[in-house]
Amino acid sequence: MKSFLAKKGQVEQKWWVLDAEGKVLGRLASKVAMILMGKNKPIYTPHVDTGDYVIVVNAEKVRLTGRKPQNKTYQTYSRYPSGQKIIPFARMIERHPEQVIERAVRRMLPKSGLGEKMFNKLKVYKGPHHEHAAQKPVKLEL
Repeated sequence: MKSFLAKKGQVEQKWWVLDAEGKVLGRLASKVAMILMGKNKPIYTPHVDTGDYVIVVNAEKVRLTGRKPQNKTYQTYSRYPSGQKIIPFARMIERHPEQVIERAVRRMLPKSGLGEKMFNKLKVYKGPHHEHAAQKPVKLEL
C-alpha cells in the first residue's frame, strides 16, 4: 500500500454557495475553512491546495451567541503613534459585514502562501445575490 498524494493538476475544484442567515459566526467560519483547505475530501494533501471555492451570501445576517455581540471588537493598527482603532462588532456588521466573515475564516487557515491561495477562493457578499452564476455553484447546507 502506498499513500496517495494529490498533485496540482489532479484536483477538481467545485463551487459552493452558503447562506449565512441565522448561522453562528464561528461555526460557519470553521466549516468554510475546512472546505477551503479541502479537508472534507478524501484526497486531502497538506502541501497541495485541494479545497473548493466557497461563496457566502447574506453576510449581514450572521449572528453571535451569548454576550459576544456587545463585547466583541476588531482591532486595526496603522503603525503610527496612536494609530490603533478598535471597532465594535455592531458597527463592523453594519458597515462591512463581509469583513466579519473574512476575518474569522482567514484566522482559521494556514499562515503561509498556500493559506493565502486558499483564502482567495472565498467570496463573501452582503446580500442574497452573487456574481458567480457562470460557475454553477451548488447550494450547501450546514
